[in-house]
Amino acid sequence: MTYQMIHTCIRVLDLETSETFYQKAFGFEIARRRDFPEHKFTLSYLRAPGGDFELELTHNHDRSEPYTMGDGYSHLAVGVEDLEASHRKHQELGLEPKPLKGLPGAPAQFYFIADPDGYLVEVVRK
Repeated sequence: MTYQMIHTCIRVLDLETSETFYQKAFGFEIARRRDFPEHKFTLSYLRAPGGDFELELTHNHDRSEPYTMGDGYSHLAVGVEDLEASHRKHQELGLEPKPLKGLPGAPAQFYFIADPDGYLVEVVRK
């Protein structure tokens, strides 16, 4: 029996703002949206063009306070060929990416950027 990763879910305070962030920052596309007004929540599934893995954004309509992130160092990760160009793009968009970094003793291989809800996304050199 084999298992395949299909999606990960994060809860967002403002669905449109979060969708726009992932579209602008990473070129994700909305694959589908499921609205459940009687239950006061909406699910939006985004994916990279040509990709299968989805990011599920869950928006609870009656939520007004930001979600608590906890004290673990969790994050999403995306890969890109030209890390430096990606970093410049995110700076130009005003998204405030963290500095380029590498593991100890290694050249720069990644940086982090926070989405509108504070979730970290690691941008990694492919």
